Amino acid sequence: MAAIKDRLKQELVAALKAHDDVRKSTVRMALAAIANEEVAGKTAKELTEAEEQAVLTREVSKRKDSAEAYTGGNRPELAEKELAEAAILAEFLPEQLTEAQLAAIVDEEVAAVAATLGAQPTMRQMGLVMKAVTPRITGRGDGKTVAALVKAALG
Repeated sequence: MAAIKDRLKQELVAALKAHDDVRKSTVRMALAAIANEEVAGKTAKELTEAEEQAVLTREVSKRKDSAEAYTGGNRPELAEKELAEAAILAEFLPEQLTEAQLAAIVDEEVAAVAATLGAQPTMRQMGLVMKAVTPRITGRGDGKTVAALVKAALG
């Protein structure tokens, strides 16, 4: 069993003992998402820690998108609930990179692609840059933010 799932189970026990309903339901939902991912496909498998991180990252993203939709629909109480769940799930993910750190990684990879091509990359080479940046930020940065930074760097 991977470390994230173990931590989630320990956190569930603590939330049950503390009668923390929000934390309890959020952790149960995260465990259910991981369990669903484990049995998805033709054969059941145990997820690696990286795969568990990907599941939790996806769940955090869903919560943030929902909060944004609720805010746009003038439902601040529901948006607040979604953001609270996202914050709880984010505790189980690695430290997120700041936008400045993401920009530095993008700049490094743009320079590396430029060295490989022998010329400054254009928007046509955005895929090459994203392919180089993505493994470096997996689980620690938002793909939408990185894509925007790459577009800005490529002009």
